[in-house]
Amino acid sequence: MTGIIFDIKRFAIHDGPGIRTTVFMKGCPLKCLWCHNPESISSQPCTIERISRIGEQTFRNNEVVGQVKTLKEVMDVLEKEWVFMDESGGGVTFSGGEPMLQYEFLEALLTACKQRGMHTAVDTCGFVSTEILRKIAPLTDLFLYDLKIMDSERHRFYTGVPNQTILENLQELVSQNNKIRIRIPVIPDINDSQENIMESIQFLKKLNGKIEGVDLLPFHNTASGKYHRFEINYAMSETKKPKESEMNLLKKQIEEAGFEVKIGG
Repeated sequence: MTGIIFDIKRFAIHDGPGIRTTVFMKGCPLKCLWCHNPESISSQPCTIERISRIGEQTFRNNEVVGQVKTLKEVMDVLEKEWVFMDESGGGVTFSGGEPMLQYEFLEALLTACKQRGMHTAVDTCGFVSTEILRKIAPLTDLFLYDLKIMDSERHRFYTGVPNQTILENLQELVSQNNKIRIRIPVIPDINDSQENIMESIQFLKKLNGKIEGVDLLPFHNTASGKYHRFEINYAMSETKKPKESEMNLLKKQIEEAGFEVKIGG
């Protein structure tokens, strides 16, 4: 059993409770304009020309993004981090890309983690078949579930796909009593309008109080350097991160609707 991994982040503290190891799986069905990992979108390993400059000199090197890993290879890495995860109440988070695109490998990894007693989280955009979701859900202790834009056509414009499947899958997880934290990326002039925030709140309030909490993820443009190095057009290069005061107002607004809210993961 193998899968394609493009990074493993140790000592992660923003991808679920405690100290975690985050496994980034390659491939994503969305193409969000603000994507922080554009090299993750393709499902296959790819070679990207990386450009660096020192003074007047330009250096070009080929960089392979994505490596084929066996189940044992990934679990060996997780075993090395087990003591830190266990003592902190942490665990393993599978992210991407969209980890459920490699659902067979993800299912095998989650099964191995559960057998080892590791807390498991899946960070998902929700744009997968409900059949796959039902296979993954029993092995997942916590879903970190993206809620980007409530209007389906705007969602399609900015991410490449409509949101009907995403909203239906969130309702499916709620109906099966899965633990869920909602993640809302706050993108200036795209989804931070009062209209979208209020629609998001109203939708979440209909989910029978079964949301663990809401994470507001402020946009940042630290990925711009990556786009530049890889010579990929970055549509958000002029977008500024939200002000702290704006984030605090959004936090208060969602808290007043009855949710526990964090800024950041």
